[in-house]
Amino acid sequence: MIIKLNKIKFVFVTIFLLVATSVFSSEKNITYMQILQDPNDLDLNLKYAQQQGKMGNFKQTISTLERLNMLYPENVEIKLLLLSVLVQVDSPEKANTIIEEMKLRRDLAPEDLETLQEIEDELKDRKPNAWTVIADISAGGVQTDNVNSVSKTRLKEESDSVVAFNSAKHDRTLSGGLGLSATRSIGELSSILINLSHTKSEQHQETDDDYQSYGFTFALDTSIGNQNLSPFFMLSKSDYETDADAFSKMWGFGGFFSVGERNSFSYGYSYSDSKGNHNSTDPTAAETNAVGHGFTLGHDFILTEIISSSLSLGYSDTDAHVDAGNDYETYDFGFGLNFAFPWAYIAAGSAFSFNDYKKEDTTVSSNKLRSDYTSTFDLMLTKAIGDIFPILDPNRSLFINLSYEKLISEANMLNYDYVADSFSLSFSKSFKVE
Repeated sequence: MIIKLNKIKFVFVTIFLLVATSVFSSEKNITYMQILQDPNDLDLNLKYAQQQGKMGNFKQTISTLERLNMLYPENVEIKLLLLSVLVQVDSPEKANTIIEEMKLRRDLAPEDLETLQEIEDELKDRKPNAWTVIADISAGGVQTDNVNSVSKTRLKEESDSVVAFNSAKHDRTLSGGLGLSATRSIGELSSILINLSHTKSEQHQETDDDYQSYGFTFALDTSIGNQNLSPFFMLSKSDYETDADAFSKMWGFGGFFSVGERNSFSYGYSYSDSKGNHNSTDPTAAETNAVGHGFTLGHDFILTEIISSSLSLGYSDTDAHVDAGNDYETYDFGFGLNFAFPWAYIAAGSAFSFNDYKKEDTTVSSNKLRSDYTSTFDLMLTKAIGDIFPILDPNRSLFINLSYEKLISEANMLNYDYVADSFSLSFSKSFKVE
């Protein structure tokens, strides 16, 4: 919410905006590494907070100002600036705490007391709303040069014989999605999330990716000590045009904790139960009904304000109704670099998966146990439309997403020895409903 108070405007002008000329015209952006090297430099930290605020990173802005508030507890301007940001991000609890502390001071100027009273009155006038509802809309398309994972040799194994692999390779898919998320705080450290989603997909030539899906998610975010925990429960249903309807449920938890200001570690476990709608049209759908267990570990490292890296490890075990060709274990390893430039967000990553199957699939080969390895490289760019056309997107809430993915699969069977490249373009927008 934009503050309409003259004093707050004055604070922004005198503390933030007067340094903007030097920061954005003749100097480079302040990096997070510079802050770590000189955390007590008031001017440097204020410039850094201003840059983060312009990029919409209010969490980092608040963190910087809270630290400065502890370092300079007598600085009224810092407190007022922190108050203004807290009101913008709708954090009345923290704002009211600072207001009560400042009202106890005996050295405040009359105009500062007047500003505090105006902020307090504005907070009181707001109608408390226990729930926050956010809507998400997305639309996009994917173009791939190997939609059916056709082998490099255009041959495949089938019932112990080698036959031609004549499926189409090039195709495109269009998709659109709608999501509705409701969150509610529970105390100061916890919140609950309820999400409903719907996705529709249409493939241009074939019909394998023609479907509609529906999803429901319930999650809890809470903190215990230095651990941030998020248990969740998910339900989904996919209606395929030329295949059996699919149903799945999943539950588990994720967690993370920070070590210092630059390192965070994450972990998680999930249990899934997937079923196909076995009917007269799809008599073999139930063969792939499966339960799965998944474990993940991750590490994120902030190198600078702009650059961060991520490492991930994963293991999953899938047990299907019919073992042959459906039971397998997967070992995953991933590495990524993220660049939070002021003009765009760019992420590049590589992921490696090793799949070991537990029983031969006689429809392919009765004397080979499938084993394959995949390498995936992806590159993604996200940009707010408002950065290019401010009139169309003044709040910078409409994003364009461009991505490229290259997947290389190496296997001991011809069927799964292939290469696929895909390009995607999508648009997404989130807005507050209530």
